[in-house]
Amino acid sequence: MPQIVFDGVRKSFGPTEVLPPLDLTLEDGEFTVLVGPSGCGKSTTLRLLAGLETLSGGEIRFDDRRIDTLEPKERDIAMVFQDYALYPHMSVAKNMSFALRLARENKAEIERRVHAAATTLGIDHLLDRKPAALSGGQRQRVAMGRALVRDASVFLFDEPLSNLDAKLRARMRVELGEMRTRIDKNMVYVTHDQVEAMTLGDRIVVLKDGAIQQQGSAEELFENPVNRFVAGFIGSPTMNFLPATIQERDGALVAEGEGFALPLAGPRQAIESGAREVEIGIRPSSFTTDMGAGAPVELRVSVAEYLGAQSVLVTRCGPHEVLAEVASTRRFKPGETATFAVPPDAILLFDRETGRRLAVPQHPTGG
Repeated sequence: MPQIVFDGVRKSFGPTEVLPPLDLTLEDGEFTVLVGPSGCGKSTTLRLLAGLETLSGGEIRFDDRRIDTLEPKERDIAMVFQDYALYPHMSVAKNMSFALRLARENKAEIERRVHAAATTLGIDHLLDRKPAALSGGQRQRVAMGRALVRDASVFLFDEPLSNLDAKLRARMRVELGEMRTRIDKNMVYVTHDQVEAMTLGDRIVVLKDGAIQQQGSAEELFENPVNRFVAGFIGSPTMNFLPATIQERDGALVAEGEGFALPLAGPRQAIESGAREVEIGIRPSSFTTDMGAGAPVELRVSVAEYLGAQSVLVTRCGPHEVLAEVASTRRFKPGETATFAVPPDAILLFDRETGRRLAVPQHPTGG
């Protein structure tokens, strides 16, 4: 398995630069997820790696070997596309073996690889069927199987679950995770769905406008985002952001805004750097009915979404819309005003102009 290195990789379409110089190293055997909103450059990065697009600058290497000058078929890469791309007139077995037959592999070896991949994916009983007789999830497994039989060094996934319904998507995430533990290969997965990113990736690379904002494990990105964009993109329901002014009262720091005054835990760096006009970030799950946990804040409930064990409340705090995720042991009604507490160490600070995280060590973003 090679180490994959993007060294100053650029891509432009005419005068439009969609990928500014990208420096990124993917280690041997990692499952790396590229995540970000539409148009952030994640699929372009994947297509450059696969050889489906040509570089405008820089180079891509497998270990010390440059591969961006090679034809796609010479890169030892297998790719799973969003739209399955199955041949409707061929059986599952023939779809899966197509590349091997083109390469004139031994017939017995082809059958062995097809059955091994089909067994891994749980579709060995479907080998004689054609795509029209399969469900969406089964077709996606066939597309994955077609990649697996090639025994490539690198596997690429371009939003493979986006065409599936929510229940099937959740099931396929589990199956991808199980497959990952059985196949020790480099895998690069592109998605705009941060839930997929958090549940699948050994490492998550968050992109915006072609630039890396942050990379790390799901826990690192969720608990210690380096800027407002990452904080708002990772986590569901999304983080709340409220404009505030930092005040010092009786030796303690307080974030004040319309409808709230919340004590802060140790953010003196924000004062020392002169950053008094900030945005505070509060995750919906940080609101609690335990009034001993922090300062009180009143929220007026607009909508209460009951989700079983949890409820998501859409509320107003002064003029601001605020999401709160709370246990459903208490049911809230629209129009009700409820008092919650926010633990001081659950409040994040961001520079209001730049979006940079304040009062925490800044980590390299890699781009």
